[in-house]
Amino acid sequence: MLYVDTSVLVAMCTHEAKTPDVIQWYSHCTGELVSAAWCVTEFASALGLKQRTGQLTPAQAQTAWLQFERICANDLQLLPVEASTFHKAALLTLDASAGLRAGDALHLACAIKANAKGMVTLDTVLAKNAKHFKLKPVTL
Repeated sequence: MLYVDTSVLVAMCTHEAKTPDVIQWYSHCTGELVSAAWCVTEFASALGLKQRTGQLTPAQAQTAWLQFERICANDLQLLPVEASTFHKAALLTLDASAGLRAGDALHLACAIKANAKGMVTLDTVLAKNAKHFKLKPVTL
């Protein structure tokens, strides 16, 4: 089971520098993919930001949203986030040396709770922390 961070989902559904690498990985992926249900809100936030900064038109954002919904419906299991997982994420952010932001700490806590074998992310800090917790970072 691989845990997929929102950064990968955004690159998969919008045009970013890493989009070709993400698409290639996704097209060859055969394992079970999971993410926290929280990625839905985070993905929507990314689309809103891209619209506010002129990176996406409303029509492009709508297309990306529909693509994201198809991925969630067909290929990505969304895991519930329990109160204890939020607490674990809080503890992860308290470690200043880890450099984790709240959202990334929540992804890491969810991956740990799900016993994921690997972490698919474009975020180098999250990948480093995943490795620390014995989650194999998937390099794209």
